[in-house]
Amino acid sequence: MVENDLIVKGFRAAAVNAGIRYKDRLDLGLIVCDGPAAAAGVFTTGTVKAAPVLLDMARIASGRAQAILVNAGIANACTGAEGMTAAKECARLAAEALRIDEELVQVCSTGVIGQQLPTGPFAKAMKPLVQGLAADGFGQVARAIMTTDTVPKTAVRTVELAGQEVKIAGIAKGAGMIMPNMATMLSFVLTDAAIDAAILRHWLAAAVAKSFNAITIDGDTSTNDTVLLLASGKAANAPIADLDSLDARKFGTA
Repeated sequence: MVENDLIVKGFRAAAVNAGIRYKDRLDLGLIVCDGPAAAAGVFTTGTVKAAPVLLDMARIASGRAQAILVNAGIANACTGAEGMTAAKECARLAAEALRIDEELVQVCSTGVIGQQLPTGPFAKAMKPLVQGLAADGFGQVARAIMTTDTVPKTAVRTVELAGQEVKIAGIAKGAGMIMPNMATMLSFVLTDAAIDAAILRHWLAAAVAKSFNAITIDGDTSTNDTVLLLASGKAANAPIADLDSLDARKFGTA
């Protein structure tokens, strides 16, 4: 898939080598919407949840998000109060650089469990990360979130809603510790649809139930599983606010 296929109106993205754990590859990604986006999330159902999962679950309840900051190498899981402090600091650094509300920043981590996440590399990398934001940067983030993955995982769908084309693009990582419910997996889905957060929540849960929650590789669940869906509202479709409408069902199918 060419990276232009992953361009979604209203979003920019970038990735850099921050040296969080890996020294010679992309390991820190940022996805940003032009304004606060309608948002939904699905997370691990395990009893042990990583600090970023707990933080994101609390923030996504508002139905709004504007940025996703994600790192590979260190999962920031089983790290206690120090891990939560680190997750919040990383979100603060991104919010400050982007000049947006800190509560609109979702943070995700993947990698080694039980190791504290250093925030110094995030602070050093934030300026070049923000400066690199571009409409065609989503593919870079797909590579930055890889750990034991051998290839980046991407998908794109388009759907016509009331005569207007709407795009849905997604990236994911995960190659091991995969068993329902979800896995050592991160997935980010972007759409330019104008659509309510409640409808996003409904269809995201339905999609995860039929896909990520139906996959088993090695019988191991994990601590960081996160799927986030953000809608910029930049498509020209009439806003979708009725779950039972034809457009809502067509979006859900896509």
